[in-house]
Amino acid sequence: MKYVVVLGDGMADEPLHELGDRTPLSYADTPALDRLARKSEIGMVKTVPEGMAPGSDTANLSVLGYDPKRYYSGRSPLEALSIGVPMKETDVAFRCNLVTISEDDVPFSQKIIIDHSSGEISTQDAAVLLDAVKEKLEQGPWHFYAGTSYRHCLIEENGKVRELTAPHDVLGQVIGAYLPGDDVLRGMMEKSYEILKDHPLNLERKKKGLHPANCCWFWGAGTKPALDAFFDKYQKKGMMISAVDLLKGIAVGAGMDVAYVEGANGGLDTNYAGKMQAAYDALAAGGYDFAYIHVEAPDEMGHQGSVEKKIRAIQNLDHYIIGPLCEKLKAAHVDFRMLVMPDHPTPIRLRTHTATEVPYLLYDSTKEENHDWRYNEAEAILSGNYTACGYEMMKRLLEYR
Repeated sequence: MKYVVVLGDGMADEPLHELGDRTPLSYADTPALDRLARKSEIGMVKTVPEGMAPGSDTANLSVLGYDPKRYYSGRSPLEALSIGVPMKETDVAFRCNLVTISEDDVPFSQKIIIDHSSGEISTQDAAVLLDAVKEKLEQGPWHFYAGTSYRHCLIEENGKVRELTAPHDVLGQVIGAYLPGDDVLRGMMEKSYEILKDHPLNLERKKKGLHPANCCWFWGAGTKPALDAFFDKYQKKGMMISAVDLLKGIAVGAGMDVAYVEGANGGLDTNYAGKMQAAYDALAAGGYDFAYIHVEAPDEMGHQGSVEKKIRAIQNLDHYIIGPLCEKLKAAHVDFRMLVMPDHPTPIRLRTHTATEVPYLLYDSTKEENHDWRYNEAEAILSGNYTACGYEMMKRLLEYR
């Protein structure tokens, strides 16, 4: 038996008037999910424990079977693992987003945050801009490390953890109230704006109608994580398939292998087919028991507030990953169980994460079931199935009867 998690990041949502009071998941054309739902258990699960922030960090730890209250030490340290940052026990890691803020002639604190991802800037462009920041700001205990797209890392040696605001939580708002209280971090953010706003690459981006990556935004502080090995917990050899450093870092910390998929970028145009093929190769011929396919696109489209693009991201997940993977595994006579779910909702209305329960679908290719339901939030609620602790879903997947 092989095991698969297909994680549509931020896929859950609220009913929207423009969709006839349906959610994007309910409205989307998802024939593969519809077929699976009729032969699956569906229900609701709470992935984010009470009192914890609804981030992809806590929620994905939960889905992978790690209780966030026990294992979570901050978001950025997990990403630091992914990009090979040599963290010491006394180091503190910060996420360094390259964001877009307004460039009107007002004091820095009165500017507005426009885009937390600088238009999903390419890794290549971001590296050029981060180099410019490093040249001016990397000194003393502070060290910058390039990541993927807009997601980068700042390390403070012998540092301290600060409470900082995620940029996607304050889109469209004046930034003053959300800047760090720490004078050094705040000063580096303001200096990064002066370094980046007139950088030739950003001037070229603006000519092309693209958002400039004109400021560093620090958040997600934490210390070096210590995760139990996934194989030791579950006796399964696991493969992580994701474009996002956070998920790769969780995998590294858990002793899982990470697949490299060319063209996987965390955006709407990510290489869905390549991710599917990587999972199939790992399970059918690579000696792996478990594959975790993480797709960031629904979450990014939720942050953008685009109903049409979020629906398209969900449909791409269905058409290019779930359907083909099921067909290929069955054709190869591989028995498998598949868990499909979001980590958290990213409602279009809010453009940020919430801690609301999410719908799951649990399928076993060896079982013959027949249900008259589809996979979406409303029908998952009506099923009456509910799991209060998200980290129990991994055991459910591995022991499903």
